[in-house]
Amino acid sequence: MGGDLPRTHHPVPVEQRLGWDPRREPCIPAVTSKGDVILLSLHELLHRSDDLVGIDCRTAGETVAVIEFLMAICFASRNCPATSEEWADWIRDERSLQPAAGWLMGEPDEHWDLFHPDTPLGQNSLLAVSFEESGTGTAQLVIERAGDYNQLFDHHHLEDGEPLLAADAFRAMLTQHVYGPYGRARISGDKLGSAITHMATSRLLGRIRVVPLGRTLGETLRLNLYPPPGGDPGRVNTSWTSGTVVRRTFEKRPDPRVPEGPADLHSALGRSVLLHPARAAGGAIVVDRVLIGSGETLDLDPELHLQDAVFSRTVGGELKPLWPSPTRALWQEAHALYSAVKDAQPGLYARLRSLGTRGVRRRGEPFQLWAVGLVANKSLPVSWTDGHFPYAPAMEASLYRASRRGSRIAEYLAWSLKRAAIRASETVHSAARADEARQVARFDAREKFWPGAAKPFEHLLDAVIDAGYDDPDTSDPEGLVEEPLRDYTRTLTDLARTHLVHRLDTLPPNQRGFLARAEALKRFDDDISHPKAPAELRGETALD
Repeated sequence: MGGDLPRTHHPVPVEQRLGWDPRREPCIPAVTSKGDVILLSLHELLHRSDDLVGIDCRTAGETVAVIEFLMAICFASRNCPATSEEWADWIRDERSLQPAAGWLMGEPDEHWDLFHPDTPLGQNSLLAVSFEESGTGTAQLVIERAGDYNQLFDHHHLEDGEPLLAADAFRAMLTQHVYGPYGRARISGDKLGSAITHMATSRLLGRIRVVPLGRTLGETLRLNLYPPPGGDPGRVNTSWTSGTVVRRTFEKRPDPRVPEGPADLHSALGRSVLLHPARAAGGAIVVDRVLIGSGETLDLDPELHLQDAVFSRTVGGELKPLWPSPTRALWQEAHALYSAVKDAQPGLYARLRSLGTRGVRRRGEPFQLWAVGLVANKSLPVSWTDGHFPYAPAMEASLYRASRRGSRIAEYLAWSLKRAAIRASETVHSAARADEARQVARFDAREKFWPGAAKPFEHLLDAVIDAGYDDPDTSDPEGLVEEPLRDYTRTLTDLARTHLVHRLDTLPPNQRGFLARAEALKRFDDDISHPKAPAELRGETALD
């Protein structure tokens, strides 16, 4: 695979080489039961997983990437359920993850050294032949700092960048592997092959990753582990140049390979990365130079490898996983998650539903379905988007109804606000204008309404959980929803009207302005009382 290529990117004596092992070094921000955030090693995370609330990384995507890597470790250590029935027992009995912690520390040290000359953790040492020519500052390692991932364009900002602490670089690398956008790498293909520059979309980019969260990190990991398809959990990808996986070459675009089990899947090397270490003035080990090229492409089976994905149809009729949108908040899609549980969609959602049918109950807070995505404009990362949605066993029907009706009510109110804005603009501007869109936008309250609607929606779901958490009545899921829905509708209608009034306050204080105000408010009130409006807006109960 490597031919006669140099095997090291550290041309220094062995005794002077810098080593850094995330199994032992504090590198992951974890939240304690007291609410403090502390840095822990990978071993400490697993060893103390049932005493920690969770992980709190710099971004939602970075937290997901760390959870993915911890899952890979659990699978590789065979510390995972063998069947769906055993999975439910793991949740009920709070099965310990200590075997995974023990396995991790028994692994060879050279496999877990971030700066090992031949097998650096999570990296491809074959990039060493191009490092001196193409290596850049640390900016390109951090998704949010790299900018457009067509990195062969003018990207002088990538030349510099402050050195990253080894812990920060490690987490940024994990995030690149799962969320890196497609584009052209800033590396020459002369030595390794032209395909080294063609970076494919990483595994989780372009879809919503749903992570069930428990009261503790241990419970979160147990919820996300699953029976390995075929029975073999596979092995962790510790380095491009180690292990049994047959890696692609870079002479041409590769055929995607099928993951060799969940451990392989959740630690897949979506990028070829190489990090250069240095010693900072204060003595800390940092990364000062980085090189990134194309990584692995995987042939993913939706049922086997996308067990958390919620599928929906595009306008063109294509069935695809729920995707992040720059214009639509995730809470507006919460009903799709609850629908997947209600319908026992194969994979994660069927297992969650089984907790209710198997009578698994829990004390304390409900689970949370955490949905995370990276909004990107082609090769340009834009923003992280996420949402938390409560779930309790046997309550999926009630939560589905509440979230679906709640989203429908919000969308109708937003539609009514747009119509009121148009009416105000038509009244105050009697003649057609070239800037009609701008004039309508002046009175359009939706920009303020949508962010404000998120909190009432959250309260709606919490109220449904409170109503049925101790004793969910599965025979009458609507009964738990109606009163919270009425409260939600009143709150949201008041919110919409308040924002509309504020927008109309910009009308001129003259006869035409007063008329426009009256006409807009009448249009809004007529719309929300119309027979085709959601029943809740008319003070009725929906029959569907």
